Amino acid sequence: MITTTQIEMALSHVDDPDLGQSLTSLGMIENIAVEGLKVSFDLVLTTPACPMKKHMSDACVEAIHEYVDRNAEVSINLTSRQPQQANPRDLFPGIKNTILVASGKGGVGKSTVAVNLAVSLAKTGARVALVDADIYGPSIPIMFDVSSQDVYGEEHDGKTYMMPIEKYGIKLMSVGFLVDPDKAIVWRGPMASNALKQIVTETWWEEIDYLVVDMPPGTGDIQLTIAQTLPVSGAIIVSTPQQVALADVVRGVEMFRNENINIPVLGFVENMAYFTPAELPNNKYYIFGNGGCRKLAEKMGIELLGEIPLVQSIAESGDSGKPVSLWSDESTPESDAFMQLAENTIRAICRVKAE
Repeated sequence: MITTTQIEMALSHVDDPDLGQSLTSLGMIENIAVEGLKVSFDLVLTTPACPMKKHMSDACVEAIHEYVDRNAEVSINLTSRQPQQANPRDLFPGIKNTILVASGKGGVGKSTVAVNLAVSLAKTGARVALVDADIYGPSIPIMFDVSSQDVYGEEHDGKTYMMPIEKYGIKLMSVGFLVDPDKAIVWRGPMASNALKQIVTETWWEEIDYLVVDMPPGTGDIQLTIAQTLPVSGAIIVSTPQQVALADVVRGVEMFRNENINIPVLGFVENMAYFTPAELPNNKYYIFGNGGCRKLAEKMGIELLGEIPLVQSIAESGDSGKPVSLWSDESTPESDAFMQLAENTIRAICRVKAE
C-alpha cells in the first residue's frame, strides 16, 4: 500500500535544477493524493513558462517509481503560484509610460529601433530612459559607446539604488554594465528574469515620461516578468518584410494578448523596409519584399507605426555609439523615419489611454 509519506520521501530526492534544493523543501509539492496505485499531486512552478518544468515532472515520476513502486500511476498537475504584487504604477510612480520594443525573432534590428526611438522621443523634449532587457545579448552599451563606464549606487529613502548612466539626455541601464563583456551569460530562464527584475526595480529612475525597454527576441519568462513588474503602456513589434519574419510577428502579437500578459500592441515597425542609396536619396528599392508588414498590420487591425529604410549610416551609427537619430542639423530619410515613428508612438499611447 502506497502512503503519502512515502511519496513525500521519494520527492525529497528531486531538486529544483536552478535552486539546488529539493522540491519538497521549497514547498513546490502540494495536494498529494493516493488511491491504490494511483498517485496525484500539484507541482507548483515559479512561473507557468518555467523551461525546466518537463525535466522536474519526469524526475518526480522516476523518483516515485524508484523509491516507492514501479507500478504506480503518477498524475502531476503543473501549476504556478503568483505572489500578490503591488500595482506596478505604485512601485514606479515617476514613470508615466513604458514602451516595450519586441520582436518575434532575432536579427531584425529591434535594438536599433529601440535606441533611435528613445533618442527621437528625447528630441521632442520628453524625459526618456532606456532599459536593455536583452539579458543574453545586451547591445545598448555599444550603441551608446558607454561599455567602459561603471554603475554606482546612491542611497535614497533609506535604500541603495543603482544610478543609471546618462548619455544624449537619456538614462540607461543594462546588464551589460554589470557583467564582463567578454564572457557569455549562461543563465536559465528564472535566473535571467530575476536579474532583469532587480535591474528595473533597484535603479533610481526619478521622473520619466517614456521608459523604452529593449526586449529579448521571442517569447518566454522575461516577457512575463516585465509585464508583472512595470506599468506597461504598450508594445511595439519590429519585423523585416520577409514572410519568415512576419510569421514570428503573429506569435509575438498573440503573446502580448495572452491573458497572463495582456499588453496592448501599439503597432508594428517594418525595419529594412527598403534600400535607399546615399547618392539617390529619393529612390526606394524593396530588397526583402514590398509592404509585407503593412499588409499584415491591415489584416490584424494593428497600426503600422513606421517603415525604416535599409541604409549604411544606421548600422555605422550604432557601431560608433552615435545613433543616427541624433543628427538634428539635417533632414535625412533615416532620421525622419525614426522621428515619424516617435510621433506615431506617442499618438498610439494617447489612444490606448483614452480607451
